[in-house]
Amino acid sequence: MKRICVGHHVVDWVAKRTNEFGNFGASQGIGLEEFRDGWKIIAGVAYAEFNGVNVVCHIAAEGRRWATREYLGTIFDYPFTQLKVQRITVCVGEGNAASRRFVEHLGFTLEARLNKAHPSGDLLIYKLGKP
Repeated sequence: MKRICVGHHVVDWVAKRTNEFGNFGASQGIGLEEFRDGWKIIAGVAYAEFNGVNVVCHIAAEGRRWATREYLGTIFDYPFTQLKVQRITVCVGEGNAASRRFVEHLGFTLEARLNKAHPSGDLLIYKLGKP
């Protein structure tokens, strides 16, 4: 059984898994919990740096069975419908091939490459525009 959850505890969960320093600033989180001896987060998205037209998205997950249609719909509904952004930005370290494949599969396109700006090499900047 799975359920969607919302709150800053999701932001903290994502930050611990994306090698951030535990803080995205003012942010919102949408998570997916699964019941395993109690409710536990298995995926989360933290939204940060909202400026009216763009929001930066940080994604983390455990396992492979979390990307349900309902959850994906929810995590894209929030920025495009509720925040009314024109685009979402995702930054991925060059060495994180699984994350690169995942965001490209979701429809994000590579917009820029920051030379040696990530511990794994270049920092890749992806964008997804409003449908």
